Amino acid sequence: MTQLLRAHLIRHGETAWSRTGQHTGCTDLGLTAHGEDEARGLAQRLRPTGFTRVLVSPRLRARQTCELAGFAPASEIEPDLAEWDYGDYEGRRSVDIRKEYPDWNVWRDGCPHGETPAEVSARADRVIAKLCTMHGNIALFSHGQFGAALAARWIGLPLIEGQHFALHPASLSILGYEPLHPDRRLIELWNETAASRGGG
Repeated sequence: MTQLLRAHLIRHGETAWSRTGQHTGCTDLGLTAHGEDEARGLAQRLRPTGFTRVLVSPRLRARQTCELAGFAPASEIEPDLAEWDYGDYEGRRSVDIRKEYPDWNVWRDGCPHGETPAEVSARADRVIAKLCTMHGNIALFSHGQFGAALAARWIGLPLIEGQHFALHPASLSILGYEPLHPDRRLIELWNETAASRGGG
């Protein structure tokens, strides 16, 4: 019997900008020392899973997380797993953007000279279409807001609902199916971190 797909979504470890809350899309920041420790800490949690495919965002922070977790040799770059392109808001914090535009919401409004919500939604749908051709355990090393977008679309919600799905650095989430109803997608695990596992 073919094993149902289980997509293990891993957000990269801490960067200097994730610590300060700055939007990080195309800027290719590496992990902080703490982020490197977080990524290494994922190895023990992920190693027993037995992944059939490992897909990674092209961004350095995701690739480093994958490498430090021990999966670089088996990994494949998947451009659609990249973070939201924040355009003119790259490197800025939401609180500062809202001083100029009080009602701004990236999930509804997108970013000037960056991606629109419709474009991010289409990208998430492309990832899902690819996942639906696979079986077994798949690792996805990606990002906070794109990961949230992917989860929303996985269970059929409009992209804007992704704003309710927080993802911490070096977290693990699992997107899968209801075994007795294999046409029903669900979120099996969300935003698990070393701290929530009791691992510090």
